[in-house]
Amino acid sequence: MADTERVYTIPLMAAKRVPRWRRSNRAMAEVKEYLSKHMKTPLDMVKIDQSLNEAIWARGNQKPPSKLRVRAVKFEDGGVEAEFAGQR
Repeated sequence: MADTERVYTIPLMAAKRVPRWRRSNRAMAEVKEYLSKHMKTPLDMVKIDQSLNEAIWARGNQKPPSKLRVRAVKFEDGGVEAEFAGQR
């Protein structure tokens, strides 16, 4: 099985349903859950790149973006690495 690379636009509006001080933390969890589901891998095998982390936390904890473009690569061992691919 070869490495699989895909670009997803991940909606993060569910992060707006939690208290303000928890929104970016929730957005990080949403990204991991989305990639785990769509790349068919366990949640603990999803690794988030620093560029994606900085994109979510760029405006602080209270104002994460409403959606992000993410480039995800799935390796032969089942691990997934995600990096920021630009807005919308």
